[in-house]
Amino acid sequence: MYHHSGNVAHPAAGSATGLLEPQGRDPEALYFQRCGWCGTAMYQRLLCPVCRGSELRTERSEGVGTVRHSTVVHRNTPAARNVSLVEMSEGFIVRGRVMGPPIGIHSGDRVRLSTAKDPVRAEPVFQLLDEPLRAWS
Repeated sequence: MYHHSGNVAHPAAGSATGLLEPQGRDPEALYFQRCGWCGTAMYQRLLCPVCRGSELRTERSEGVGTVRHSTVVHRNTPAARNVSLVEMSEGFIVRGRVMGPPIGIHSGDRVRLSTAKDPVRAEPVFQLLDEPLRAWS
């Protein structure tokens, strides 16, 4: 049987960006994907990192999480800023910024989403839920 594949470029039916950022969604909310096969939650992926499944459904996050790692960055910024990995209550991890003094953000701090996209870096911005009492540590 003859199958014509050739070297002809075919236009894509849709874009990956359209899959991750559907139209008509709240721009201030944080959306993630959940695998239809194994139920793994992930942030901005095209395939499931566990089972490699491609049936991902988009869900809205509650916006509450816990800082897992935070570091202070001085490069390419006029002032120091923090970069944090936040584990959301749904089980996925997202990189973002936590508002507050950069050295005052620690692993284990509870945070809530403030805005889904920072206008400068296009990453989520979080605020501390409980003001930490670290004067004696």
